[in-house]
Amino acid sequence: MNKKWEADCVFVYTNKRIRIGRQHINQSTSSSISGLGGEMEMESPFKSDVLTGKVALLTGGGSGIGFEISTQFGKHGASVAIMGRRRNVLDDAVSALTSRGIPAIGFEGDVRNLEDAKRVVEATVKHFGKLDILVNAAAGNFLSAAENLSPKGFKTVMDIDSVGTFTMCHEALKYLKKDGPGKAGGLILNISATLHYTASWYQIHVSAAKAAIDAMTRNLALEWGTDYDIRVNGIAPGPIGDTAGLSKLLPDEMGNKISDYMPLYKLGEKWDIAMAAVYLASDAGKYVNGSILPVDGGLWLSRPRHLAKDEVKQISRSVEKRSRAAPAGLPTSKL
Repeated sequence: MNKKWEADCVFVYTNKRIRIGRQHINQSTSSSISGLGGEMEMESPFKSDVLTGKVALLTGGGSGIGFEISTQFGKHGASVAIMGRRRNVLDDAVSALTSRGIPAIGFEGDVRNLEDAKRVVEATVKHFGKLDILVNAAAGNFLSAAENLSPKGFKTVMDIDSVGTFTMCHEALKYLKKDGPGKAGGLILNISATLHYTASWYQIHVSAAKAAIDAMTRNLALEWGTDYDIRVNGIAPGPIGDTAGLSKLLPDEMGNKISDYMPLYKLGEKWDIAMAAVYLASDAGKYVNGSILPVDGGLWLSRPRHLAKDEVKQISRSVEKRSRAAPAGLPTSKL
């Protein structure tokens, strides 16, 4: 057995999903689990038609988390347009989507370029006849200590993540706002992170970019929700196994151990992020606006455990004994 698995790991088969207790493995991040006597498709909790008739445009939709969202949107009835800088990646992604019967098209473009943004939005509407959902998943990331990060490097990430997100929102607005207040406007989903919730080592550029995206999400939710009935929400993924982002940020040996420090003892899957996106894009999320949904297993809340639970119990009992032994006339503990 692979050393990444504990010898006593427990398999629980429930609702066609496999849950693995206290695992030490980088989980598969596709919508299937393989290597367990074949391949098993992860079953969606949503009906397959919850996005029927919708048209979605996804930046960064040809790879990683963006591609999984593209796939799940398509499997739930949406037509999908994806935007990216690499033609070969776009072609492979579109081929994979259409092989599943998903109406899909790819457009080469850079979110930092205003003309590219305009062209891709217009081409999406021309091809599918409308636009209902915009997902901003394009992002840049790398590790760098602040003192070694050049202003150009900082600006590059800000331009892709923050400026690129605003540019796409701005160009998509006229198609998403539909007929005005109360007239069923569209949806914008911005892919963010949890890095800036506290502070993160060697991620000042990405933390700043994602903080800007979250502020943008809330401000657009207020303005465009009020004026045009457009919902604007964010999703903040934690560490997602088998993604380029994780492999760039963590050495292999650390990637295999990171789950030990997570509240749920496991890495997330791209499927988890895609299901959050389906929820927010469907009628199930029709009253959710201006929210950023962390999907990280509670990692951003995690702190080192300074005392074991047994030690806490012993200290508590010791304090209780001293309290009960206090001189007469002094208040005593009611523990």
